[in-house]
Amino acid sequence: MLGLAKGRYSARLAREDRDLEAAQRLRHLAFRGSEGIDSDVFDAVSDHVIVEDVSNGTIVCCFRMMPFKDGASIQSSYSAQFYELSALERFKSPMVEMGRFCIHPDYRDPDILRVAWGAMTSYVDDNGVELLFGCASFAGTDAASYADAFAMLKAKHIGPKRWIPQIKAPNVFRYASRLRRRPDAKKAMLRMPPLLRTYLLMGGWVSDHAVIDTDMNTLHVFTGVEIGRIPPERKRLLRSVLA
Repeated sequence: MLGLAKGRYSARLAREDRDLEAAQRLRHLAFRGSEGIDSDVFDAVSDHVIVEDVSNGTIVCCFRMMPFKDGASIQSSYSAQFYELSALERFKSPMVEMGRFCIHPDYRDPDILRVAWGAMTSYVDDNGVELLFGCASFAGTDAASYADAFAMLKAKHIGPKRWIPQIKAPNVFRYASRLRRRPDAKKAMLRMPPLLRTYLLMGGWVSDHAVIDTDMNTLHVFTGVEIGRIPPERKRLLRSVLA
C-alpha cells in the first residue's frame, strides 16, 4: 500500500473529501495562479496522491492516477479528449493515466519530486501497471520559446508507430514535421518541464505533435512510459525512495 516519506515530506492516497478538496485547491493555485477549485469528471474515477510537508501539514504536491485494466477503455481517459488514441486500444496489459501533477509554487525542494516519483512507483508496482501515460505540459502557448526542447523531442523521443497518438485537437503544433533545427541539448533540457524530463529519463516517448490548450494556457504532449522498458539503473533510483 502506498505510503512513504523522505525528510520532511510524506506521500499517501487521499483518504477523505477534505484531502481531495485540498488537492483541487492546490491544482487551481498551480495551474491558474489564484485561489479556487480545479475539478472535473475524472476526479471521481481516479486515485489521488498527495505529498505533505509533515512539519506543518501543507499539501505541497498532488497528482491523480486513473487505472485501466487494458487499452480497451482508453477512450474514456482525460488524454482522449485531445488525442486520437485508437492505436493504444490494442494494449493488453494494465495501464494508468497520471494527471494533474503539480507542486506548490512556494516550494522548490527536490525531495518533493523524489517522494512523488517514489509514490508513483509504488502505485505502479502495487497494481501491476505496464504502461504509464498522460499529458506533459509546457507553461504558456508560445511554441517558439521551446524550440530546442521540441527539437530534442523530435530527434530522440517520438513514440513507436504501433502506439503513437494521431491528431484530434483542433489547435496543434506539429513539431515533428515542421521543425528543421538541430537541438541545443543544454537549452533543450533547461526548457523541458521537470515532469516530462523525468518521463524521458525513464525511457518515455511522446506524441509527434503538441496540443495548444488555451484554457489551461499550456502546450502539452502525450507521453507514454512502458514500464518494462525503463532502464534498470533508473528503476533502482526510483525504488530507492521506497527502501
